Amino acid sequence: MKEDHPKINFGKTGVLLINLGTPDSTNWWDIRKYLKEFLSDKRVIEVNPIIWQIILNLFILTFRPSKTAKAYKEIWMNDINKSPLRYYTEMQTKKLSKRIESENIIVDFAMRYGNPSIRSKINKLQNKGCENLIILPLYPQYASPTTATVCDEVFRVLMKMRWQPALKIVPHYESEQLYIDAIVKSINKKINEIDWKPDLIVASYHGIPKKYFEKGDPYQCYCQKTTRLITDKFKQIKIITTFQSRFGPQEWLQPYTDKTLEKLPKEGTKKILVISPGFASDCVETLEEISIQGKESFEKSGGEKFGFIPCLNDNDDHIKLLEHLVRKNIV
Repeated sequence: MKEDHPKINFGKTGVLLINLGTPDSTNWWDIRKYLKEFLSDKRVIEVNPIIWQIILNLFILTFRPSKTAKAYKEIWMNDINKSPLRYYTEMQTKKLSKRIESENIIVDFAMRYGNPSIRSKINKLQNKGCENLIILPLYPQYASPTTATVCDEVFRVLMKMRWQPALKIVPHYESEQLYIDAIVKSINKKINEIDWKPDLIVASYHGIPKKYFEKGDPYQCYCQKTTRLITDKFKQIKIITTFQSRFGPQEWLQPYTDKTLEKLPKEGTKKILVISPGFASDCVETLEEISIQGKESFEKSGGEKFGFIPCLNDNDDHIKLLEHLVRKNIV
């Protein structure tokens, strides 16, 4: 009977970095496929699902993919045919692997929407013998449409597994000292690179509908806390919090980033830096929406100097932070 027993891999710990996701290409159909998965998530769009699917399929998925494709084409890394988010998530995984991977620890990445899927990577890690699984959603500030939906998908995958791994999830890290220090260092680096002094720094976070916050989502509190902790370390220039990327007619968290960028020059604030502390990797929301569209809007309204501070991406301070978060959760 012993010879008949299938070979079982065991004794390892899997670390899975999970980011939002990205289309496979700038092709219209790839964009549409990605948007359909993303906008069909009930955590992202909290409306009557039957009505929403009609609106989504008849209207949004007919017209929005072209607009989204245009935005992605502005920032796509054509030489390697990848989006920046995909590239930086891969680099974070590789660099973290070098620092932490051993015979018993395997580091990998997945996307909540698009490829590679959470399901495929969890199954892969289990097949490699991972009895313990550490999930690290790459969202510093917890929100239901981001961190929670990652948890939803992880749990859905585990529900279909006969032999489930032990599970740990890093829910948020907006207060981690290494995170705050890395953000402050990135601000100082940018200031040292430019030959002008900013009047203001705008910390732009991805928004959520206001009603999500009113129902108990703590996201806004975490964003405000992040800005406060950054300000405690960096006092040279005033920092304000704004929220970007709103979608649809309902009210979202305010103040809105785009409206703020239009208003500031008229109030005498002509030189600004913008940073997006809620994003672990530069992506279409930071590179196209802020660095291109935001800059254009600011300058059109009378702004004179606009600087964009890149996300932490795969720099050493960020990898050190990710290593710290993982090591805290290794059994």
